[in-house]
Amino acid sequence: MKKFLALLLSILMVLSLAAVATAEEEIHIGIVTGTISQSEDDRRGAEAFQAMYGEDVVKLETYPDNFMDEIETTIQKIVGLADDPAMKAIIVNQAVPGTTEAFRQVKERRPDILCFAGEAHEDLPEIGSAADLVCNNDFVARGYLIIRTAHELGCDTFVHISFPRHMGYETMSRRVAVMKAACEEFGMTFVMETAPDPTSDVGIPGAQAYILEKAPEWIEKYGKNSAYFCTNDAHTEPLLKQLLEYGGYFIEADLPSPLMGYPGALGLDLTDAAGDFEKILASVEAAVCEKGGEGRFGTWAYSYGYTVSAGLAQHAMNVLTGESELDDIDDIADAYAVFSPGANWNGSNYTNADTGVKSDNTFLVYQDTYIMGNPGHYMGATEIEVPEAYFTVK
Repeated sequence: MKKFLALLLSILMVLSLAAVATAEEEIHIGIVTGTISQSEDDRRGAEAFQAMYGEDVVKLETYPDNFMDEIETTIQKIVGLADDPAMKAIIVNQAVPGTTEAFRQVKERRPDILCFAGEAHEDLPEIGSAADLVCNNDFVARGYLIIRTAHELGCDTFVHISFPRHMGYETMSRRVAVMKAACEEFGMTFVMETAPDPTSDVGIPGAQAYILEKAPEWIEKYGKNSAYFCTNDAHTEPLLKQLLEYGGYFIEADLPSPLMGYPGALGLDLTDAAGDFEKILASVEAAVCEKGGEGRFGTWAYSYGYTVSAGLAQHAMNVLTGESELDDIDDIADAYAVFSPGANWNGSNYTNADTGVKSDNTFLVYQDTYIMGNPGHYMGATEIEVPEAYFTVK
């Protein structure tokens, strides 16, 4: 009897240890994005990753639409994911204000959880001090490459449209400085135009009405060989609409996607193609060419927001399973490529413009530019070496 009890106890101990080992191996990943109404592409990317791995593994959350006034709610939403004992990684895209503090609180409670920030709104050195990994669009390289692409397409003037709040962000102000310097290099005229902030009293309708009214005047003033860029999503649709009507070029949006501004400007209903970016791009390209815009309008073939949500989550999974290195740009690009087949990515470590020091855990990434109706389509932007001097321009 004693031998039997001893054997039974041994079996129970083995089973208990096996159960603990299984629990330790279980991996849950949390993805926090804006809502469908405010950040549809970001949310769709999170849903695509969840569809791959299942709702039991991937937990989705959203922060408030009015995130600037509800920072505490944002923090609670992010930190709440750490209550799950199997949670091993939390991705926030876009990493709005409050994300840095949330990551600090997560790390205090659960230092084992990987914290990834996609498209951070807070200062990069600040959020980089709390996150394991930060990935933003490459505002430095793109500032140079967008101008270079416009030059290659025959543009002689580049018109940058923004407002004071956005120009207060380091990422956007540095990009403007890079764009100005690149225009000088390529013999182009650089112009700054101001439009209403959609978060001001005029709201989105007022800001869009301003663009609709002013864009034809700008095109008449600067000529049809002028290229346009705006820093706000709400400005993009009316700008595209008028450029298609009156002439001018549009290389790519601030956060590029075939869905950014194009469907509204072209009157397209792409509901049936949701998540299928090859089909979405084909539909948008056909409509642009039908309007006579071939060779003048560009984008990234796959949505940036969609790819960041899914790609960062995939990178976290790869790191947790030992297949990738946390701070390897090639591994990050490979994870992004899972959700953007056929499109090339490039990037580099973030460089502090004041000190010239590169960050180990903060990366700036970009996808190749796709010009609709243009022979070859892709411009090969990811193969161009951006001169080192531009990385410290400010």
